[in-house]
Amino acid sequence: MANVYFDHNATTALDKRVLESMLPWMSAQSGNPTSRHVYGRSARDAVEHARAQVAEACGAYSSQVVFTANGTEANNFAIKGMAGHRPSVLSQLDLNQTATQILTSAIEHPCVTRPALSMQQLGYISRQIAVDANGKVDLEKLQQHQLTSPTGLVSVMLANNETGVIQEVATIAEMARAVGAFMHTDAVQGLGKLPLSFSDLNVQAMTVSSHKIHGPQGAAALILDKRVDIQPLLHGGGQEKGLRSGTENVAAIVGFGVACELAVANQTKYATHTQALRDQFELGLTKLAEKLGVTIFGSKVARLPNTSFFAIDGIEGETLVMALDRKGYAVASGSACSSDSTEPSHVLLAMGVDKDMARGAVRVSFGISNTTAEVSDFLATLNNEVLRLKQLTAIAA
Repeated sequence: MANVYFDHNATTALDKRVLESMLPWMSAQSGNPTSRHVYGRSARDAVEHARAQVAEACGAYSSQVVFTANGTEANNFAIKGMAGHRPSVLSQLDLNQTATQILTSAIEHPCVTRPALSMQQLGYISRQIAVDANGKVDLEKLQQHQLTSPTGLVSVMLANNETGVIQEVATIAEMARAVGAFMHTDAVQGLGKLPLSFSDLNVQAMTVSSHKIHGPQGAAALILDKRVDIQPLLHGGGQEKGLRSGTENVAAIVGFGVACELAVANQTKYATHTQALRDQFELGLTKLAEKLGVTIFGSKVARLPNTSFFAIDGIEGETLVMALDRKGYAVASGSACSSDSTEPSHVLLAMGVDKDMARGAVRVSFGISNTTAEVSDFLATLNNEVLRLKQLTAIAA
């Protein structure tokens, strides 16, 4: 039986070189970065070196990097901390004024949409930005209809975790700035897969995460414009210049830094290799389309090089994922962080995809370790499993 991992958008294996960099900080070198003795200073130096590595990978300055425990925390920090640069209606003396709105795209990860919704308890309004049938933000609707009310914050992800579709973040950021709103982007899926520049994206905040680039889980960062007045989520000892209190996870942060350095060095090779695998896979899907009825989502616009999101007529996505798992292939039916939900992909529904088709969606996300032989074998297995499932469905009917 095969044993193949095609779910790299969910998480990635820890690179051995990253692990080697972490091991000293998991054993002998145990200083707290806030301590003033030699052990503490050594830990502090390691954290600051990693901060510089992350900054370099993101086209930012070291002083703009705020470490967090994960991308969810960084996104919550951005949404809840930045929205208040314009007061909510509850904090204004004139209650007849229009409430400040927070705009998030309809395809955002729940760790962006849910904190935005939670801000309504404080008097803000949370609204979603529509996307078109390809999964791209509708810039015309945003400009003409949604940026007309007082807007405190706009958050649009750089690349979608399910479809891989890439957004025009710099253009949206310019539109947001024109009405005095802050702009945040969740770039978790972009780091290591696309050239990434905080300054070129023109945003005030950007989220990146370690475990998507063969770094450890437990480390992420919010890249932040230093001119932004942001309120911390966590209060305590004042670490991260008072923006994120709590003793730093030195080992994970060191690993994150090394992973960033390796990701930048290998980004071109990664993109070329994974796009070749994706093209091979989607060519195979196209050949199967006549007898199986295959739809590939977002294929008409720019996408991450490694990502393919598709559905096969009459086949439930979860059923197909489990069938492929039994054959040794790890794929996904959507976002790993919300995989306990049986609802169809909110991303596809926002794109206008029929609910029944959306329930059939399966995501394949390739990595640098995957091979053309694995893709060929996978296509053959996929064909066999789909035919088997369709036969079972016909018998049951």
